[in-house]
Amino acid sequence: MAILKLKPACKDYIWGGRRLIEEYGIRTEKTRAAEAWVLSAHPDGESKVIGEDITLSEYIKRGGKKILGTNCEGLKEFPLLVKLIDARENLSVQVHPTNEYALANENQMGKVEMWYVIDAEEDARLYCGFNRKVTREEFINRIENNTLMEILNAIKVKRGDIIYVPAGTVHAIGKGVLVAEIQQNSNVSYRIYDYGRNRPLHIDKALDVTNLERFKNRDESYPHVVACEYFVVDRINLDGKILTEARGTVDEKSFMGVLILDGLGTISGGGESFSYRKGDTFFLPADSGEWTIDGNCDALLVTVPESHGKNI
Repeated sequence: MAILKLKPACKDYIWGGRRLIEEYGIRTEKTRAAEAWVLSAHPDGESKVIGEDITLSEYIKRGGKKILGTNCEGLKEFPLLVKLIDARENLSVQVHPTNEYALANENQMGKVEMWYVIDAEEDARLYCGFNRKVTREEFINRIENNTLMEILNAIKVKRGDIIYVPAGTVHAIGKGVLVAEIQQNSNVSYRIYDYGRNRPLHIDKALDVTNLERFKNRDESYPHVVACEYFVVDRINLDGKILTEARGTVDEKSFMGVLILDGLGTISGGGESFSYRKGDTFFLPADSGEWTIDGNCDALLVTVPESHGKNI
């Protein structure tokens, strides 16, 4: 198959809303969809291949690792996890470990991630890192006296904003934000502050991994949305009038994930064709050749760079 359409796994965390269900066509029996894991082979929530009734990892196992591409040679697991996140309420303040710490303590990879803001209410914010350098002692004191938010770097966001979140960066998604999150294939998070919701915190581990320096957003990755050692993210925007078609090739180096943020149209390749709408996700195996997307489309394309396997 040159193109696979995927069905996401859904999470109904207490802070989530219903936008993914009502606006993005995410199908679930849950009453809310806080997260849709739209491109996932993680055991905590796997995408399924529509029309074949198998998980993405089962499809890869059946076809062999060549499906992932030469940039993924040597990797033990599928490298990425792509989510849609609907924050009806504030998410907890948390931090992710590096690969080294997570492998030693959690038996899975660490987490570098990025956010692409799909939509945001007026005055909605993301939090990423500290607004100044802090000491370990101050960090501990502010956790204990519930003043941590005062030293977090608050970013007022709008549609199209991009935030890169390295491992070790304290961060949180504020209420009223809808984001696409592209990350390493990991489900390790250390919760530091949870707005009094009485869920478990992971303070000791958070203290081990948190970067206490002032946050500085990553430099531009032109011509990409983001390019780092673990993923490359590009964007397609077709207005359906002047720009009506995008073309490309999936070579032997990496598979490609396609996340449709908005629009209607058709994705084609290898003699196959699927209609799409916002919320749809497609997987194009490595070396599947030329593809075409036509119509009215706002989409993110995700691939794995050559450097990925060298940073494990």
